[in-house]
Amino acid sequence: MIIGVPKEVKDKENRVSTTPHGVREYVRHGHQVLVESGAGAGSGFTDDEYRTAGATIVESAEDVWSQADMVVKVKEPIEPEYPLLRPGLILYTYLHLAADETLTRVLMEKEVTAIAYETVQLADGSLPLLAPMSEVAGRLAVQVGAFYLMRSNGGRGVLLGGVAGVLPANVAVLGGGIVGTNAAQMALGLGANVTLLDINVDRLRYLDHVLHGRFHTLMSNQQNIADVVCEADLVIGGVLIPGARAPRLVTREMVAAMRPGAVVVDVSIDQGGCIETARPTTHSDPVYVEHGVIHYCVTNMPGAVPRTSTFALSNATLPYGLKLADLGFVE
Repeated sequence: MIIGVPKEVKDKENRVSTTPHGVREYVRHGHQVLVESGAGAGSGFTDDEYRTAGATIVESAEDVWSQADMVVKVKEPIEPEYPLLRPGLILYTYLHLAADETLTRVLMEKEVTAIAYETVQLADGSLPLLAPMSEVAGRLAVQVGAFYLMRSNGGRGVLLGGVAGVLPANVAVLGGGIVGTNAAQMALGLGANVTLLDINVDRLRYLDHVLHGRFHTLMSNQQNIADVVCEADLVIGGVLIPGARAPRLVTREMVAAMRPGAVVVDVSIDQGGCIETARPTTHSDPVYVEHGVIHYCVTNMPGAVPRTSTFALSNATLPYGLKLADLGFVE
């Protein structure tokens, strides 16, 4: 099979789907790999590294898409890439179709076999290809929130961990999955006062145990969300329903009740967002202010830390990619 690795074209998306090690593995399994020139530059990989691993370097995205049997990407195709889609092509990438009807229809019309990383699910319900980027996004959400809480960046001027004699910031985390757990751990590490909400009391009990009761847990319901959000300096949305649009948990009225200069980071925005006032943003224009609250809703957050993200993503996706390449796809 011919495997294609194009350069990502989404705004400031510096990840690449396959590392030189991944190329070496595809080649070892008897496959040919086409890598667009410069595809790995944002993650610190040179064309020569890919050549040494056995890839053929091609000059354009069109060369990759037109020749490959399977295109391995990081993010969903965007409009300039739609003409490159074709019947019979296997597309292996994040898609987040629950929030993108247009792309869903394009993939159907083009008769593409699209396999979304975020919907690959094991028997125990876990999502092995979504997990690594959820870890990155959850941790990054706290860093981003801390940055925008600085007065020089428009925020309240609150230090997450406070100092001796001064209270720390209040951080509300919606969802106790991988995003929420990593966000809570990071915020706790910085000394914040953290409250995590989830609908699963067993999950809350587990997190309370493994984090040694160092943060607050609450059942997620409308009243508890409203009470916690209005007191929060930083709200992190990390809610996921696999394969479906994220539920809207935080209403416009709740956001309006927050303090001016507070920050919202909606990690679930790639699935439609769990905060009513959230709308997708980009790395080039990451924030906007609504009701006096700073909103950060970048749909490809891990792209900001590509060196970490690319290794984490490729480690998870490569074994499945090899199976697809070795066995092909049977409907």
